[in-house]
Amino acid sequence: MAQSADYDPFAEFDRAQGAGEVDDAYAIFAARRARGPIVEVDPAIAGPMAAVAGAGAPAFLEAVTYEAVQEVLRDGERFSSAAYGKTMGLVMGHSILEMDEPEHQRHRALLAQAFQKRALERWERDLVRPAIDRRIDSFAERGRVDLVSQLTFPFPVEVICGMIGVPESRHADFHRFAVELISIQIDIERGFAASGQLRTLFAELLEERRSAPRDDLVSVLAHAELDGERLDDESIFAFLRLLAPAGAETTYRSSSNLLCGLLAHPDQLDALRRDPSLVANAIDEGLRWECPLTGITRTATRDTEVCGVPIPRDASVLVNLGAANRDPARFPDPDRFDIRRANARQHLAFAFGPHRCLGQHLAVMETRVLLEQLFARLPGLRSDPDAPPPHITGLMFRSPPSLPVAFDAA
Repeated sequence: MAQSADYDPFAEFDRAQGAGEVDDAYAIFAARRARGPIVEVDPAIAGPMAAVAGAGAPAFLEAVTYEAVQEVLRDGERFSSAAYGKTMGLVMGHSILEMDEPEHQRHRALLAQAFQKRALERWERDLVRPAIDRRIDSFAERGRVDLVSQLTFPFPVEVICGMIGVPESRHADFHRFAVELISIQIDIERGFAASGQLRTLFAELLEERRSAPRDDLVSVLAHAELDGERLDDESIFAFLRLLAPAGAETTYRSSSNLLCGLLAHPDQLDALRRDPSLVANAIDEGLRWECPLTGITRTATRDTEVCGVPIPRDASVLVNLGAANRDPARFPDPDRFDIRRANARQHLAFAFGPHRCLGQHLAVMETRVLLEQLFARLPGLRSDPDAPPPHITGLMFRSPPSLPVAFDAA
């Protein structure tokens, strides 16, 4: 497919998600939450993917309180994930994203074997710290840098590529394919093309690992077994396609959002720099305050109700994680960024229930290491006084376009 010289899949994706148009998404969410725990919304304003998932539904509803969101996500029998087959499933393949029980639990148990503690420790040592250090090496002597373009955007892709075994020469292609894969509402042909390119790449890696296993993710998936059952090739390809954008997008946006909050609150940035014991809670607060993905979709499998609100069978329910994370009934003064917040860990940024994010511990570890290395290597890290203050934008996917900082150069 021919591409124009100024084609930028990353900018196109962000624009389609409301970047540059929606800054204060939480004012919108609060207005909906004031109407009740479950509200009827226009699919056209809920985001293109949610609209496709809910096409033809008798009602398009949104869960906007913490209690309602938890109830919907907790109950996979009443609220199915299968609608993703009409959207992301077209390019991902049949993945755990769209599976219901018992199929979902069988596949999840097999896939979870790749994310054990030993693997996380190895990835931190061999992939995450080196990737972050290489990026910091490139600008440590400058005294100023945009942390998004030079660090938080590129480093998670290097990590995912290292986990999967993608050759360094293909990292840029892999990143582009990962974003085009989830941009099917912009250009479905590019989405299908990216899906095919990734399948070809993954098939080559899988064939190599089956004949000569290594200590990496694809080798674990190729040989994972539970009660005599193994994953077939297409299931492995589907999971790797899912991991590509999930791993790159989630950490890039969540770490950028946390840094944006810290830079806007220098007292909290200094407190975190002085006291590393605050890091875990700070990461949780960053995820609560600004989760990278604000909504996911479920479909009612029967006539039911949530928090006393009737929901008809086949209704599409947009589960608003962002609204839940700013619910004042759960989080007092919810719009305030506070790294000492007592219940920050109760955030729902990684969802809840049987479909809670399988890679959450990887994302948290990456962000922890990022903070450790920034504090260790960039003394005096602060918002660049000569640049506009960073801000977070977007509706469904949220993050700052840039993070201009200054520091005491090495």
